[in-house]
Parts: sequence; C-alpha cells; structure tokens
Amino acid sequence: MAKSWANPGIDLHVEPAGRGLRRGLTDALREAVRTGRLAPGTRLPPSRALAADLGIARNTVAGAYADLVAEGWLTARQGSGTRVADRPVTAPPARAPRPRPFARPAYDLRPGTPDLASFPRAEWLKAARRALAAAPNDALGYGDPRGRPELRTALAEYLARARGVRADPARVLVCAGFAHALTLLAAVLRARGVHTVAVESYGLHVHRDLLTAAGLRTVPLPFDDRGTDPAPPDGAGAVLLTPAHQFPMGAPLRPDRRAAVVDWARRTGGLVLEDDYDGEFRYDRRPVGALQGLDPDRVVHLGTASKSLAPGLRLAWAVVPPWLAEEVTAAKGAVDTCGVLDQLTLAEFLASGAYDRHVRAARLRYRRRRDALVAAVAARAPEVRVTGIAAGLHAVLRLPSGTERPVVRAAAWHGLALHGLSLFRHPRAETEPLDAVVVGYGTPPDHAWAGALDALCRALP
Repeated sequence: MAKSWANPGIDLHVEPAGRGLRRGLTDALREAVRTGRLAPGTRLPPSRALAADLGIARNTVAGAYADLVAEGWLTARQGSGTRVADRPVTAPPARAPRPRPFARPAYDLRPGTPDLASFPRAEWLKAARRALAAAPNDALGYGDPRGRPELRTALAEYLARARGVRADPARVLVCAGFAHALTLLAAVLRARGVHTVAVESYGLHVHRDLLTAAGLRTVPLPFDDRGTDPAPPDGAGAVLLTPAHQFPMGAPLRPDRRAAVVDWARRTGGLVLEDDYDGEFRYDRRPVGALQGLDPDRVVHLGTASKSLAPGLRLAWAVVPPWLAEEVTAAKGAVDTCGVLDQLTLAEFLASGAYDRHVRAARLRYRRRRDALVAAVAARAPEVRVTGIAAGLHAVLRLPSGTERPVVRAAAWHGLALHGLSLFRHPRAETEPLDAVVVGYGTPPDHAWAGALDALCRALP
C-alpha cells in the first residue's frame, strides 16, 4: 500500500515486510535508494511522522534510519533532517525472464525407483548408530578400494543365501551405484582388447551409453516370443543381461538359454555381466537363482540397493571372477570412493536381519500393487494385456497397434509420468517394434497408488 508523508511532494511507496518491522523497513528503504527511486539529497520524513503513518513505534523508524546511516545510504545532520546520501546509483540489471518450470506430474509411473516413502528410516538409523559405535577408528580413513570388509563379508553371506551367488568377500567390490560398476568393467574390458559388447534389444539406453563412452560398441541380441536369445554374435567379448527379470520386458531368461550363454563364455573366453537389479522381488514363486552360480569364473554378478532400499544410498556391488578382481579393483582406484558410514550401516542392516524384514514387507506391498494393476486393466481396458512374470517393480502393458504414442500423451494430460516401450528399444534392434507402455508401480507411495491407477486406466484405450 502507498504511504504519503506530511512533507509535501514526498511519496515513498514503502511498507515494511518480512521478518521484523525494523528489518523490513530497513530493507524497503535501502532498496528504494539503491534503485534510484529515492534520489540523492531527498529529505525523508521525520521519524515521528513516518511512524504515525505506518502505525509502528517511533523507535523502529529511528532504528531503521540509524542502520542506513551507518551503512552509508542516508545522512543525518542536526537541523537538516535525514536525507538520501549523495552517492552514485547503479540501476539493477534487467532480469532475464525466468524459465517456466515443467509441470510436475501428479503421479510418477516411470520404472526404476522403489517407494521411497517406505524407506525404513527408523531401522536404518538404529543400524547406523550400532555400526558407528562399533566401528574401529581406521574405518574412517581412506580404506580398501574394494570397500569395507564388514560390508563385503555381509554381502557375500547374503548373496549366497538369497541369490545363490558363489562369493568370497575378497572378490566383492563395493561401488557407488550400478552405473559406477558398469563403467569400471567397461574400462577393464576395453583395456583387455574387447571392442564389442552384446546387449539386450530392450534395455536402458543409459547403460548402452556408458559402454559406448568407454570405447565399446554395443550390438543388440535377438528377441523372440521366448525372450532374449543370448548367443552373442562373432566378435563380441562380453554380454550384458538381466536374466532373472529382463528389463523392461519382464520375462526371466529360459533355462536352456541360461546354459547356452554360460557355454558361450566358457568356449570363447567371453564375460557375462549379470545385472540382478530386482532379483529379490518374485511374487508367484521363489526367485530364480543368480546366473553367476552356474559359473563364477565367467559371470560377473552385479547388484544394487537402489531397488530394495533407495537409489540415493549410491551403493552397489560386483562379485568378480578371481582372474579379473585385481584389474577391476585397480580401475576403481587406490582408495575407497564410497561413503564409509553408509557401507557400515548396510553391513549392520544385513547382519541384523533388518534387510530381510524390509524386503519381505516390500515384496508384499509390491505384489498387492501389481495384483491391483492386473485387475484394474482387465476390468477397465480389456484390449490391453499385462505381460511379464509376477516380479519386480514394473509391468509391461501391451497396447493395440499404433496406440503407444497416443496413450503416453493421454497419460501426460492426466498428470502421469509414463514411458512407452519404444524408449527402451536398441536403435539397431531387428525385432518388430511393439506398442506398449512400461508401468513402474513401485514409485508411488501407498496413499497415491489408487489415484495413479485410476488415472492410468483413464489414459488407456
């Protein structure tokens, strides 16, 4: 609101705002002088008059004047009153228009993230306190580049019990996420003379980009009605697979094809990179054991806490064959690059059984969500088919031909962040493109799942 003073011709147009009347008035007057609205030499109203007009205490105005005199914005002389100091005024630069922020979706159904609201904060905090209290002083140093021995030991025990991995703690390498582990392996493969890595026809372009950045060429594997055909082409030195739950198509690698890719690795000296990103989450039967159990000398087992706990932890692991362990460790560097406290906490979380309890609870939660998704699609969009096994944190919805793009656009209109299957297709894949969307049902918190499911069904044909 504008303020008019008793002094004729003066209209300061200031009003105290913010935290505290004195500070607010001081800021408003300073800004008026700084921008040139109050020219040098302008006489300000007496403190009594300004206080009466603003309806505040005279001492507040006198204090604001005193602050600005001390800063050099105003001058005060006996008999002359308070005036704007004679100093050059620099107009503020014109502000560039702020870019309009992207509208935040009401619901996020993109795959790859768990329900972060269900992160076990209380149990994690307890584990962190116990781990820190028991940690030796040298644990806070630079440490072994492979990671803390407590975590490598706990992981070796857990992976053997839960995933059928044959692991020695000495061959477990702790990494700052799956991408970090893949980058290290790509560098080692390139140094060993590998030029080509076979990858699945459908997968994350981020992983393909990491391999390409390391100087490796990626070639897509065939894909048919039985899933991925993992026989790498001639010249490939390694193959990257998601055998327990193919991402994103959702089928496990068939037993005969699991055996075939291991036979290829033994015969050619190739290496299989097993991305076991969500192998713990199988809902209709016990999870399929890790591919690494068939041949620990030819398969690198890669796991992560990103799906079971939270990607923000930046904790992953690689179980490396003995003949490759030294090279991968050297590629990581001379010191551990992962946060020691989080490593110690995860080790305690695993050893105490808290991790198992959390996974069991998460498995029930995600199973209920998947069941609700299947039932809702069957009832409200009968032309759409949910494919893939009952596992993981996402499902593929096969759509009528030619409808993928319209469905993704309709989903955005309904406030949904949703990816079409075409986003995951290798650009050189020879398989016939499929119309589908990939629904990540793990991401929404429990209270939002019903609303997200309703919005999804309204976007489907």
